Amino acid sequence: MRWDALFADLESQFDALQEGELYGEVADRIRAEVGKITVLDRLRGAVDTVVRVELAHAEPVQGQLTRVGNDCLLIEAERFEEWLIPVHALVAVHRLGPWAEPAVGTVAGKLGLAHLLRGIARDRSPVTLFCGGTPVTGTIDRVGADFLELAEHPLDAPRRRTEVYNVRLVPTQALCALRRR
Repeated sequence: MRWDALFADLESQFDALQEGELYGEVADRIRAEVGKITVLDRLRGAVDTVVRVELAHAEPVQGQLTRVGNDCLLIEAERFEEWLIPVHALVAVHRLGPWAEPAVGTVAGKLGLAHLLRGIARDRSPVTLFCGGTPVTGTIDRVGADFLELAEHPLDAPRRRTEVYNVRLVPTQALCALRRR
């Protein structure tokens, strides 16, 4: 009888040790997988949810996260505003769920800030640019490899030569956010 109790105790200790090792191994694997998740993966997992974004040199933005590119995100806010925000300008993102999603498809993985800026330039939409100082308004005239040129004019005026009072070159690294209505 004593031997049975001893063997039962040893077996339970062995089972507990194996469970502990398995738990440790699973925990290590989970940490390794989480270590591969990027900010963009987390943001892709929150598409179609309302988020609040804190920016380096602009007021916080709240709205529905509609798209995530390879280096930027697009938020639809109230009053029919669209916000294009480079990932490098993010300070914090609130109200994300627990999900993450990798980039899907070759086209989706390549669409980035420069592509979206060129689309806005092609549309000739008036924008407000946030790049550290006072926000500036105007129309994007051209987008290069690492810069954009903004023809500055009032938001309520169309881009006409008589309305443009300055052309500003902004390196895309300096861009904190762009708002389009």
